[in-house]
Amino acid sequence: MLPRTSVWIASIWLTMSVVQAKETPVITIAIHGGAGVIAREQLGPDGGQAYRDGLAAALDAGYAVLENGGSSLDAVSAAVRLLEDNPLFNAGRGAVLNHEGEAELDASIMDGRDLRAGAIAGVKHVRNPIDLARRVMEHSPHVLLHGSGAEEFALQQGYTLVPNDYFRTPARKAQLERILRGQAQPKNELAALGTVGAVAVDRAGNVAAATSTGGMADKRWSRIGDSPIIGAGTYADNASCAVSATGHGEFFMRKVVAYDVCAMMQYKGWSLERAAREVVQTKLKEFGGEGGIIAVDAKGNAALEFNSPGMFRGVRDSKGRREIAIYDK
Repeated sequence: MLPRTSVWIASIWLTMSVVQAKETPVITIAIHGGAGVIAREQLGPDGGQAYRDGLAAALDAGYAVLENGGSSLDAVSAAVRLLEDNPLFNAGRGAVLNHEGEAELDASIMDGRDLRAGAIAGVKHVRNPIDLARRVMEHSPHVLLHGSGAEEFALQQGYTLVPNDYFRTPARKAQLERILRGQAQPKNELAALGTVGAVAVDRAGNVAAATSTGGMADKRWSRIGDSPIIGAGTYADNASCAVSATGHGEFFMRKVVAYDVCAMMQYKGWSLERAAREVVQTKLKEFGGEGGIIAVDAKGNAALEFNSPGMFRGVRDSKGRREIAIYDK
């Protein structure tokens, strides 16, 4: 039989081990590359492997930041930056073109620790809009800057602007020409699916969200969607969750979708999964809105909810989960 002192010490050690195990933070990142009608024949015989590879690269880059002790802000920035650089997605290089044949880019980012946020809209010469959105958050007194003003701010911050041709790929030029001629979408062409985005929670339990988009193909009059609108396309609050949305922006703005998910958790005490499902599958769908969201909470739970036929998406966490998907099944 162990002496009483030894039993007492062993008991304390066991208790501390259990507490530490319970408090081990779960790091999680989720990403999306747009939601909408994604016919299987549009993905080609390999099932869209190039899209899956692009999602995987962004997912793993963001997760590597978290795994190495980086912040959720740095993780979502890294993931979105790679998606902006991938011409397969509707953000940055390869974004859809407006009625005049130019790329007009929007982005936003939010820090769940203190509700700081930054966004830019209608920029035409910023290589990575998500970086400028973060710069607005961290180095200006404002939340949202637009157009030439946003680019003037970029120059003051030391950015080198790029010609609009950098964003305009042959595939997007052909897409716009087809739309302007009034021709139907070919079976092998994916329509613009809205946005790219990322949400993450780091080891400190801080959440962040980032969203970036080229908007709608053939958009006119400097149209701006939900992606740069805090509360509509992006929201993050440690008290609830971080959300990035993708879909028909006009509906997401009117329903304040990203904030609504957070509010359901904070005011009703709902789980992340329940709040995401209610907002996307009931409230948004009944309003006529199509699309989806990705979200994470401070405990490392993730929700990837959509009411459209498909959503390019991925999720990875420190429990061993790593998934890349397009369809529900």
